[in-house]
Amino acid sequence: MTVRLFGRRQMLAGAGTVLAAPALAQAPAGAIRIGEINSYTAQPAFLLPYRNGWTLALEQVNAAGGINGRRLETLHRDDGGKPEDAVRLAGELANAEKVALLAGGFLSNIGLAISDYANQNRMLYVASEPLTDALVWSRGNRYTFRLRASTYMQSAMLVEQAAKLPAKRWACVAPNYEYGQSAVRWFKELLTRHRPDVSFVAEQFPALGRIDAGATVQALAAANPEAIFNVTFGADLTNFVRQGLTRGLFEQRRVVSLLTGEPEYLDPLQDEAPENWIVTGYPWEQVNTPEHAAFRDAYRKRWNDHPRLGSVVGHDTVMAIAAMLRKATAVESEAMVDAMAGLRFGSVFGPVEFRAIDHQSTMGAFVGRTVLKNGRGTMADWHYADGKDYLPPDETVRQLRPQS
Repeated sequence: MTVRLFGRRQMLAGAGTVLAAPALAQAPAGAIRIGEINSYTAQPAFLLPYRNGWTLALEQVNAAGGINGRRLETLHRDDGGKPEDAVRLAGELANAEKVALLAGGFLSNIGLAISDYANQNRMLYVASEPLTDALVWSRGNRYTFRLRASTYMQSAMLVEQAAKLPAKRWACVAPNYEYGQSAVRWFKELLTRHRPDVSFVAEQFPALGRIDAGATVQALAAANPEAIFNVTFGADLTNFVRQGLTRGLFEQRRVVSLLTGEPEYLDPLQDEAPENWIVTGYPWEQVNTPEHAAFRDAYRKRWNDHPRLGSVVGHDTVMAIAAMLRKATAVESEAMVDAMAGLRFGSVFGPVEFRAIDHQSTMGAFVGRTVLKNGRGTMADWHYADGKDYLPPDETVRQLRPQS
């Protein structure tokens, strides 16, 4: 296995974007090269475990003989959380490094930027994490496929639980960029569809990574909602929770929260983790299906640490790419795209399919409530929500997605 991580200085020296379709060439020794772009320095809580999961999967694929005897090789790049850098790096990987395909992405705006590059240059992009629905619907294209359950899917999972609450007055808080805006839009639309009697009395959209948690909490409290839909994550979530607890925002109010059950966001809160929030997440220590137990054991043996949700996403992105390459007739963009459409593979969470109609995978998410156990936050009363059950019907998708 060959893994390269480029620092910030090397990243900024990358070649500029070239819009001509790249000629796909083999790397030395017949390796199949994957160009992986992500916001490692900007979002380390998720992406360091992601990188570990990616590396584990790459080692497993190569130890088993690679792809018809050809090894997989990854060239990693750090976009620093900037879409313009991600596009420049995509050009460098395609034209200077001759990678066969692009992968990765965490922030939704960056995922959309890489997707646009892939479409213009007729190059396969397997998006790992960007959650915006635009990636596969309004701005979907032939060359882009997404692994993670989208904002629509996870919002639908949470609405199923939120609709059972007696609360009628809701407030929302989310980071002010594509992911947060998309999540709030879908949650409001889907909850209103289930419960026409609800109203939304306040919205707060703090800048990503720069939340003024005290002011945000004060504004939400002033609206006097009965329940809150939260979409913040990372350091923003930590600050929001601490200020909310200090100022009593969560007393006598239910909170429904996207991603908060993921250990990368619960662990930093330790015994300050909120209790009884309805969340999507990943109860890694409690999931004992054969597929997950095998992954968890292999991950702990390799890294002497427990997996996070990012670990699963990194691992399964590689496994999906490997499954596609075994199915494809050639390591060439059009052949690989054809192989991705309708592709089925065995993920850590069970069977997953990349739907041909919109290139969205059916990977699901765990839904439950937060509890404190042994001085840290975890999930209880959880269930796995299969992604295929939380996607709109084909006729709706056709209206949402342009012909591509």
